[in-house]
Amino acid sequence: MNAPPSASTPAPLFDAEEIGRALDELGVTAATCRQLRQQFTDRLRAHYDRQPAGTPIVQARTAFVDLLLRRIWAAQMADVPGAQRLALVAVGGYGRGELHACSDVDILVLAGRAGDISRASDAIARFVTFLYDTGLDIGASVRSVRQCVDEGRRDVTIATTLIEARLLAGDAALFEQLGRRTGPGQMWPTRKFFAAKLAEQQARYDKFDATAYKLEPNVKESPGGLRDIHTIGWVAKRHFGARTLHELVDHGFLEPDEYQLLVEGQEFLSQVRNGLHLLAGRKHDHLLFDQQRELAQRFGYQDGDETLAVEQFMKRYYRTVKGLSRLNEMLLAHFEEEILLSRRSDRAVPLSSRFQIRKDFIEARDERVFRRYPFALLEIFLLLQQHRKHVRGVRAGTVRLIRRHLYLIDDAFRADIRCTSLFMEIIRQPHGIGHELQRMHRYGVLARYIPAFGRVVGQMQHDLFHVYTVDEHSLFVLRNTRSYAFPDEKIGALELGYEVFQNIPKPELLYLAALFHDIAKGRGGDHSELGGHEAYAFCRLHRLSELDSRLVTWLVRHHLLMSKVSQRQDIGDPEVIRAFAATVGDQVHLDYLYLLTVADMRGTGPTVWNSWKGSLLSTLYLATRRALRRGFGSPIDAHEQAAEVRAQAAALLPAEQVDPQQCERFWDRLDDDYFLRFTAEEIAWHAKHILRGRGEQPTAVATRDFPDRGSTGVMVYTRDRKFLFAAITSTLDRLGLDIVDARIYTSRDGYALDTFLVSDLNGEPVSDPSRRRDIRAALREALLEDPLSLRSGGRRVSRQHKAFRVATEVSFATDLGRDRTVVELITKDRPGLLSQVAQAFAECELVLQNARVNTYGERAEDAFFVTDATGHAVTDAARLDQLREQLARRLDGEPATPA
Repeated sequence: MNAPPSASTPAPLFDAEEIGRALDELGVTAATCRQLRQQFTDRLRAHYDRQPAGTPIVQARTAFVDLLLRRIWAAQMADVPGAQRLALVAVGGYGRGELHACSDVDILVLAGRAGDISRASDAIARFVTFLYDTGLDIGASVRSVRQCVDEGRRDVTIATTLIEARLLAGDAALFEQLGRRTGPGQMWPTRKFFAAKLAEQQARYDKFDATAYKLEPNVKESPGGLRDIHTIGWVAKRHFGARTLHELVDHGFLEPDEYQLLVEGQEFLSQVRNGLHLLAGRKHDHLLFDQQRELAQRFGYQDGDETLAVEQFMKRYYRTVKGLSRLNEMLLAHFEEEILLSRRSDRAVPLSSRFQIRKDFIEARDERVFRRYPFALLEIFLLLQQHRKHVRGVRAGTVRLIRRHLYLIDDAFRADIRCTSLFMEIIRQPHGIGHELQRMHRYGVLARYIPAFGRVVGQMQHDLFHVYTVDEHSLFVLRNTRSYAFPDEKIGALELGYEVFQNIPKPELLYLAALFHDIAKGRGGDHSELGGHEAYAFCRLHRLSELDSRLVTWLVRHHLLMSKVSQRQDIGDPEVIRAFAATVGDQVHLDYLYLLTVADMRGTGPTVWNSWKGSLLSTLYLATRRALRRGFGSPIDAHEQAAEVRAQAAALLPAEQVDPQQCERFWDRLDDDYFLRFTAEEIAWHAKHILRGRGEQPTAVATRDFPDRGSTGVMVYTRDRKFLFAAITSTLDRLGLDIVDARIYTSRDGYALDTFLVSDLNGEPVSDPSRRRDIRAALREALLEDPLSLRSGGRRVSRQHKAFRVATEVSFATDLGRDRTVVELITKDRPGLLSQVAQAFAECELVLQNARVNTYGERAEDAFFVTDATGHAVTDAARLDQLREQLARRLDGEPATPA
């Protein structure tokens, strides 16, 4: 939008006279231009290393390329017949005067007629080839005026590049003709152009899941990025003929403070984009993890006690793009009202004494409404919920009024019973809760009304697990809790959730817990405990009863409990269930906690939730519900439960064509732990393959689908020996499988019955029958080797994983009610991890009894249940130290940290 500096008024970092002299002395050759371009880029890099810069680099590079292209055009086309009827035109971002450090250079060679192109085709081809030889990243097109018009009419993107066209050299009259022929009166009238750009922006947003809060955002294309500013500029130029963003202030479409926000946001994003280009040495717009750390250092951020430098830098980034996205939404809405809705009736329909509907949008009836009635800053969102079928949104002028009066939301406002009542009404509405809280967030109301929420806006954790910033994640979780209220939508993962939701007495308590569960992140200390204090104070301020306030507080403090127990403890152990039930206390707390946990896990990131984790949670919920119904006075007896499962499995044997008597003799060699660890269906499946052909197989390998767990089951039965588990896991790794769960069992007579849940690297079950046959064949072959093979799979670590370092931490505990040791391991996830861990256990002569495998982005947080060779827990401190050293040596090559 801003016109570039001319060569006569050089921008910082660029001396036109110096460049001109060099071209005069050395000649306009490709080698000279390449040398000058490299020297100029080196100068930009040195300047950026001293101080990150945006506009100065953009202006300097635009002016440098202008001078270079004009001189090359003059040298190449000087003696070409008919060249005077051609024009060299900058288009796109280059035409706009926005060349970042390594941006591509889009040019148009313009001719009056197609015949002029044919006559000069050889010279034009030499000119374009020369430009490539200089090392410039050129995007060149050659068209006549008529061809430009035809292409522009077909494609709004081409029409947009022509809007920003700027003459570099050649026939000025021809360039003016192009402007006349491609104007709004000739093609893409304002209404049609605006609708197309709006659709184009929505399609771009959809590519980025409609959020600016990606872990590795695109500085140019993501919502809130530079392209959002360009879109405002394109529409403004088409509608008003404006050349700069500042002209929108003169037209009354942009307030001075909004213009300043746009300018500051554009400058910051330009600084970031220049940094990305200079770090990569090419055009590169994705803000990747390693570059985030590098740029944080360049911008002067330092690690603190509570947040890393990169987290501080990215918080500034996310807050900037959020503000730009909000402005983009408001200004485009303003344009829509002015352009697309101008023909609709202007009659206002009253909604209340303070608001009305005009052209399907709600608006304030008086510009002084918020100053007179501050509580109306909340009332408007309640009205949007109540009239959602008739109201499309908020008029841009009213959005501007809301933003202008945010200062009214202070402590007195928050304590006003009218405001607290309105907020609770919003939370209790049957529809639109998540939608309107998200709108409150976009307009800045939510952060002002809940100051603790304002502190986590843009707050991110620099890892692969937490995909969204804390504020965005919290609102995702809130929307997920709302999903339970609409069973007709049939989200498969929520079948149990729909049932449980019907039992909770006050859904609004669940919504408040979702909003507050992570609200204290980034402060240091236990965010669950700190968040509990914030939640309690908020509930009491909003006049919730002591009982309800304590429930919300308890949910916030324990929102991680259920996921930790389900994924890191043996939930087949009655003692684990008893301890969890004692913590939960009653059915009401269990119901709320289950619903919050599922919503939280589903809102953490697209790869965090899967059917297996859902199965673990539902298993834990149902087992705890049974325990609560029995009461703490009659706890579950492990032997009784094992006998019940054994009887259920026996009833399934006829369908599996298994001899019941032979199976009973086989089961007599197994203890209660086996029947507690597996379901009746799994036990019958094991028996089918181990006792195939009415005789016990010395080795059995089987696979089956577990649709409810979103994975494929693998069972291996063979005589136990050293490194067996390591050999199996290394084989599965070589086959390109991810292990999501492992259960290890050894019979009294020395046979191992190990089962695994695996998925392909895309997270899906192994559905191809031939691939499942290959898995079984590979495992059988591996089990025949003596000694067992432990060769690694050779899978590569992803680029994103390489960007992180996770120090290995090892801790030990005694398993609840069991004579075994729990080894908790935190380390960097990698291919073949389980095999390496199993080898460490074997070297230390420890027996692996069970494993819980969990991956959180780049971090593996696994729990292993081990005993010594006699079947008892490991109590020797020296032996545990030896295990810690073994794990550290194999995983990091350096000492492990005690967790």
